[in-house]
Amino acid sequence: MLDEILAIPDHLRDALWRVESARIAPIESAGLLVCGVGGSAIGGDLAAAALGSRLTRPLLTVRGYELPAWVTSEWTVLCSSYSGETEETLSCFEAAEALGARRVVASTGGALVEAARAAEVPVIGLPGLLPAPRTGVAYVVVCAAEVAALVRAAPRIDTEIDAAAAFLEGCLDDLRARAVEIASRIGEALVVVYGAGLTGPVARRWKTQVNENAKLPASFAELPEADHNEICGWDDTAATGARAAAVLLEDSDQHPRERRRFELTAEAIAATGAEAIRVQTMGETRAARLLWAVMLGDLVSLELAEARGVDPLPIEAIEKLKAALGRS
Repeated sequence: MLDEILAIPDHLRDALWRVESARIAPIESAGLLVCGVGGSAIGGDLAAAALGSRLTRPLLTVRGYELPAWVTSEWTVLCSSYSGETEETLSCFEAAEALGARRVVASTGGALVEAARAAEVPVIGLPGLLPAPRTGVAYVVVCAAEVAALVRAAPRIDTEIDAAAAFLEGCLDDLRARAVEIASRIGEALVVVYGAGLTGPVARRWKTQVNENAKLPASFAELPEADHNEICGWDDTAATGARAAAVLLEDSDQHPRERRRFELTAEAIAATGAEAIRVQTMGETRAARLLWAVMLGDLVSLELAEARGVDPLPIEAIEKLKAALGRS
């Protein structure tokens, strides 16, 4: 797991090559829907954040069995499933066909690729040797960003992604040191991760990595929304005996009012006696800062797993649930 996280710069470059090798013809679309769940879905959220205001048409993520009722044949649907056997994604693939929407697939194989080949749908082949789908985050981000450009929903940011890969390579030692420090401050507390704007979907990624790698409950929320409700939930953490820690992911190019909210939110949480860990992104571009924060979160989750003495790779709870669904 650690090797794959540290290899994210190489994964970014390989992903750009894999999308180009798929030879997907450009087409005008109303927007792009990224259909997937878990580690296969987060790429849509992260790509949309990396593109930011450069998006000229919607780039949305669908985590479920059905496409929104308003989707028409003018949309493009990117079906992302590492295994190619994810039932929700297979359902969306079929739904897109019924609508006459253009489809693209990102996967290693399975029923999804078989169906795509039969229907002459372009396939972006993902590497089949990753230890877990969640270690392929660089691939799903690049796939979503590049397909968004191909359907005229955004400009290409391939040069920005390539530059981000080089930037991350130079940050590896610093990222590992920061991860050790953050994990030690979290300790055995339950983690709540806050983001805003660029870091909103990164906060989701941190949360899910803590879940799967450290085998711990965790949650995430976005500012300013959390300041209108969730902030009240910190008032009684000491009284209830719950031990929680907040990680606040701030972007170096944050809206000034969001920056002030981060400051005040951290102060309010710290006043309850809980740990409030402020992290500011590094990097010159949106893609670099986003990917830097993703790598840091992945490394923190591994540090938490090591501190607990758990193997981050197995996901027995998920496999049990899938098996039960398969029997029903």
